[in-house]
Amino acid sequence: MHALTIKDLQKTYPNGNRALKGIDLTVDAGEFYALLGPNGAGKTTAIGIISSLVNKSSGRVEIFGHDIDGDLEAAKSCIGLVPQEVNLNLWESVHNIVLNQAGYYGLGRRLARERSEKYLRELRLWDRRKDTARSLSGGMKRRLMIARALVHEPRLLILDEPTAGVDIEIRRSMWEFLQRINADGTTIILTTHYLEEAESLCRRVAIIDEGRIIEDARMSEVLRKLHREVFVLTVSGGAREVVALDGFETVARNDEEIEVAIGPGQDLNDMFAALSAKGVHVTSLRNKTNRLEELFLRLVENKNGDAAA
Repeated sequence: MHALTIKDLQKTYPNGNRALKGIDLTVDAGEFYALLGPNGAGKTTAIGIISSLVNKSSGRVEIFGHDIDGDLEAAKSCIGLVPQEVNLNLWESVHNIVLNQAGYYGLGRRLARERSEKYLRELRLWDRRKDTARSLSGGMKRRLMIARALVHEPRLLILDEPTAGVDIEIRRSMWEFLQRINADGTTIILTTHYLEEAESLCRRVAIIDEGRIIEDARMSEVLRKLHREVFVLTVSGGAREVVALDGFETVARNDEEIEVAIGPGQDLNDMFAALSAKGVHVTSLRNKTNRLEELFLRLVENKNGDAAA
């Protein structure tokens, strides 16, 4: 069964801006799906239409078979939304925020309390339940928004940049939680600016640019379009002594860091094996460039090349 079906979805704003130019998208039930794209590509507009916060110009949207034009209430009951911007009542207590959301969906008081406790505990907020939302850190506010979105246990959870501005430790704990509820059957659609986040969590990905879907495939297929990646490694034992790494283009940045380029047919395991053979210990690793930006550029170049042909 499809969790989400979008056909020829279009949105033109009163100022003439065509935010969506006829997108088609299908997300299977139980999927963990990434929707990626640069700022202004149309991601938030699409999510707004799916969640009934934005009126579409034309096209069709179905959520678990419920058409938003003819069966909006049933469609909305299937969705939990975590928006990009924090939209909590900052003067209300953590517990009441989740309880009130349960009430909006018609949950009885006993069930609302059970669900609120369940998700506040799972998202490590139960000890702060009596505190006002304004007293929470940025990461805690994000987790509270997830608890609020899940209290009615929707079949489809939509997350719009859920880890923006969140530190690494909290981000990792959120990843683990999302993977767990997805394994239990919740369909998840994620938008993010972190390709590593989408790569870690999602099995399929759609990429939107200028209001059009330019890629819709398995994550592994999309990542193969990245022909070359450059990593910055912090190493022990003197970086300048390990620049000659068999089979890899390597440059010493300083006494502690080296850059290693990984090309087609190579992967991180190959790189680490080559480093291990030289007795090099890696203490940290990061991408030199934004992989998501590189992927966008490559896909847009391919799209433009196809159009010219």
